[in-house]
Amino acid sequence: MRALILIAVATWLVSGRAFAHDLGDPAPRAAWTFDPWIVSPLLGFGALFIAGSLVLRRKRTKPQTRTLQLVLFGAGWISLAGSLVSPLHWLGEHLFTFHMIEHEIIMAVSAPLLVLANPVGPMLWSLPRAIRVTVGRAMCHSVVRFTWRWLSEGSRATIIHGIAIWVWHAPVLFDAAVNHIALHRLQHASFFFSALLFWWSVFRRSEIGAAAWHVFITMLHTSVLGALMALAPRVLYGVQTATSSAWGLTPLEDQQLAGIIMWVPAGSIYAAAALTLMAIWIKQVGARARQGDAANAI
Repeated sequence: MRALILIAVATWLVSGRAFAHDLGDPAPRAAWTFDPWIVSPLLGFGALFIAGSLVLRRKRTKPQTRTLQLVLFGAGWISLAGSLVSPLHWLGEHLFTFHMIEHEIIMAVSAPLLVLANPVGPMLWSLPRAIRVTVGRAMCHSVVRFTWRWLSEGSRATIIHGIAIWVWHAPVLFDAAVNHIALHRLQHASFFFSALLFWWSVFRRSEIGAAAWHVFITMLHTSVLGALMALAPRVLYGVQTATSSAWGLTPLEDQQLAGIIMWVPAGSIYAAAALTLMAIWIKQVGARARQGDAANAI
């Protein structure tokens, strides 16, 4: 716990240099962004997972599984930190195109990797026993379990994630988030946590055929949103595209590129996930059919 407190204090001390979301005074070159409301949770999240993983390693529990879990968590954590702290975030403040790349990494790369890593167990093992038992009991409480099961049901999780995406991409809200750091933090939190809920329902809750359907639906509606932005005849996001001319793009071109990124590359990620799930589902159905045939032949 002392280490986490020191991390938080250090983050606050170094964060004064660059965490404002200010389009009016662009830095001369891309810079790292040290927002304490972002960096502190990231460092704490990573520290808890690593500490818990070391505890489990000493217990020698499933070493191969632990290695895969570390790889998945590392990839998810690095991609999340890179999108929120690296110069990509700074570029996203000045170009809609990079802002869209940042959002898609958060929702379509970082979130599914972290869900696949299943970091809750190691994080619990990083805590002192008394706190671990208390947190475990709270997680098993009937109200908590009912709420989580209700939210993580496949259709509801898909709808919640879809609402977060469409609401925050309303031009008035998106532009407001560009100018107000608190709204921008809330926007990113909405994207990330709704994506965690969605991908958890896909990988951990839903039957695999239904999971493929939910991913396909998400691919469909996000592609439609991207197409609407890419094909719009006028600029919809005036504040976000205000500095695009300094980068050799017109505001409309910047908006079009952002829409294309949501439409094609991000859509391809969802399509690949849906096809993979569908292939696994078909294989499982075939295996069950062969087992049924073998049983009937006896």
